Amino acid sequence: MLYTQKQGEPYYKNRHSCFLLQYHLVLVTKYRHPVITGELKDDLYGIVEDTLLQKGLNILEMNGEADHIHILFEADPFTSPGELVNVLKTRTSRKIRQKYGETSLRKWYWKPYFWSDSYFITTVSENSLSIVQAYIQNQGNSPTTNP
Repeated sequence: MLYTQKQGEPYYKNRHSCFLLQYHLVLVTKYRHPVITGELKDDLYGIVEDTLLQKGLNILEMNGEADHIHILFEADPFTSPGELVNVLKTRTSRKIRQKYGETSLRKWYWKPYFWSDSYFITTVSENSLSIVQAYIQNQGNSPTTNP
């Protein structure tokens, strides 16, 4: 992050503010097609990491299943969650479709789709952080897990 974290404190600070903004974001593939696997999954996660790093945001956890991903991250007060989701979905979709549009995605998407139009985002409190982290870490371990 572009801010410093206090020693022994969970809050970030800059000259004029002290904050801790943690979000749980879920992105779902269009029509919930199970395409987030193998090399595509690795590339997708790398693009998400690079995008959030470029924006100075901190990923706490990221995992998912073949049809969705969960991202737990910390943001600054100037980051609009809705705008960030738009950037993430646009950037990941373009790069993944460039690389896999004619191969592994061709079976599922004949139009320029990757993500569903919808998404889920919520704030995470200090009390629920460990629960959300464990939930994300366990993605893919249960045959009936839903976001």
